[in-house]
Amino acid sequence: MARDRSAPAGNTSMLVLALLKGREMYGYEIIEELERRSERMFRLKEGTLYPILHTLEKEKLVTAREAQTPAGRTRRYYRVTAAGLRALEDREREWNAYSRAVTAILSGT
Repeated sequence: MARDRSAPAGNTSMLVLALLKGREMYGYEIIEELERRSERMFRLKEGTLYPILHTLEKEKLVTAREAQTPAGRTRRYYRVTAAGLRALEDREREWNAYSRAVTAILSGT
């Protein structure tokens, strides 16, 4: 049976905030880290990630800065804000409640 890679709507932004909680990252780094930590369950395309990052930035949940790489390329690094950490805590509580409900249904309790 194929894996269902979908998640309840809005949870991808929660995952991005969780990754940025640990350290600032640039876009492709976020994609790679999400894939690695999820054991390849989550594979975001740049066309999916960047609108999420732009929305989080507009909502002031992340900030961004540009920096030059040693090779001379410009990268945009994202960092979670204090408001982003609070939003992440709220979303984690919602996710945990959702997860408990699904587990209760699956276990028959």
